[in-house]
Amino acid sequence: MRHLPYFCRGQVVRGFGRGPKQQGIPTTNFPEPVVDNLPADASTGIYYGWASVGSGDAHKMVVSVGWNPYYKNTKKSMETNIMHTFKEEILNVAIVGYLRPEKNFDSLESLISAVQGDVEEAKKRLGLPERLKLKEDNFFQVPKSKIMNGH
Repeated sequence: MRHLPYFCRGQVVRGFGRGPKQQGIPTTNFPEPVVDNLPADASTGIYYGWASVGSGDAHKMVVSVGWNPYYKNTKKSMETNIMHTFKEEILNVAIVGYLRPEKNFDSLESLISAVQGDVEEAKKRLGLPERLKLKEDNFFQVPKSKIMNGH
């Protein structure tokens, strides 16, 4: 993505259920209109940034954008792993940077290991002062009833 940070907001939808069940890594998922409205230059892969649910505080996150080759998805998705637990239904995401391209894995264990590495790298990068200030961006103060990319 050429222009970062990229902000998006949408209703949380049910995903495939693989994250928490198979990987032990819960994700929050955007509906198709949010994914379809990503910038044309958005590469598939793993990004990092800030996320909040409802009108809560922003927390560190990583988000996978793409087809998840290990699972052979036929529809592009955005699966956000927020480093915090939530119960609300509006997801607010500020994508701040790119970690790596999307790739296939030989085993579920190597996929889980890569995701854990992505989380650690995102934590490190989001601790930098220029990235930390985005956590307080006015975007996260918008009333939860105001949907953006998800219409």
